[in-house]
Amino acid sequence: MLAFVLRRLIQAVIVMVAVAFIAFLLFQYVGDPVVFLLGQDATPDQIRELRSALGLDKPFFVQYWHFLINAAQGEFGLSLRQGAKVSSLIAERFPATLELAFVAAGLALLLGIPMGVYAALRRGSFTSQLFMTLSLLGVSLPTFLIGILLILVFAVHLGWFPSFGRGDIVQIGWWRTGLLTLDGWHHLVLPAVTLAIFQLTLIMRLVRAEMLEVLRTDYIKFARARGLSNRAIHFGHALKNTLVPVMTITGLQLGGLIAFAIITETVFQWPGMGLLFIQAVTFADIPVMAAYLCLIALIFVVINLVVDLLYFAVDPRLRVGKAGGH
Repeated sequence: MLAFVLRRLIQAVIVMVAVAFIAFLLFQYVGDPVVFLLGQDATPDQIRELRSALGLDKPFFVQYWHFLINAAQGEFGLSLRQGAKVSSLIAERFPATLELAFVAAGLALLLGIPMGVYAALRRGSFTSQLFMTLSLLGVSLPTFLIGILLILVFAVHLGWFPSFGRGDIVQIGWWRTGLLTLDGWHHLVLPAVTLAIFQLTLIMRLVRAEMLEVLRTDYIKFARARGLSNRAIHFGHALKNTLVPVMTITGLQLGGLIAFAIITETVFQWPGMGLLFIQAVTFADIPVMAAYLCLIALIFVVINLVVDLLYFAVDPRLRVGKAGGH
């Protein structure tokens, strides 16, 4: 286990160095930050002085090394659009995105897994067919259209939920959360449902397919021959083995929820990382774009490591294989 973790950590470091290099190239080839900071009317002396102060007059790999050191400390300079530290902007926006992503992932798991199991065990029933039809709609409709439809129905016509914003938030140390206020949950419902629908339908269809595959295996037939009840077979044996590939997809999708909540946050004007990134792209705010790229890469690396470790907890065959040297 220790060797496995060390290998994964080394791979994670290599991935992060490569991503940091790509992010660093943004500074080199997507506009000149000195021009953004000083404007078009700056004199050559001002440009030369600021370039020297920022270290942009140093060789390429020296700049890259300094960028790596600063990135490891969470420092990416100043936002060209807002003039504030990028680390402060991320610390302010990241809790909103993280809460939205985790609530959406919770909805997708709590509803997707039971619906997938039901669709597999009752695949000929009307409810099962209804689930599969709705899943096709959830996979096919784009996220922005789902969000607009939910706003039209539940915010405009029915007036049940607000159509934008985060609502009331509470400051707990450096963390700002809306999960402790009723108004915060009220604002969270529509964007969370919008973000969860695609993930829910994906998990449901995956669980159904894997469940049907597992139910055809020999050990399930032997379990039936031993006289075990359907409940014990379905939930004690089949479902546990079904969840192994589901964990992989769920882990990647959680990273995707955090990384690609851009559309949902834009539709609902949710003050998170996605909206910050869209504004950074619009104004060519290179430090914010670079920080966002590195942060998302780190999230995916951490999630992949956690998923790999969970394999050992869920699937005992992996532990046996490692112990046996296979």
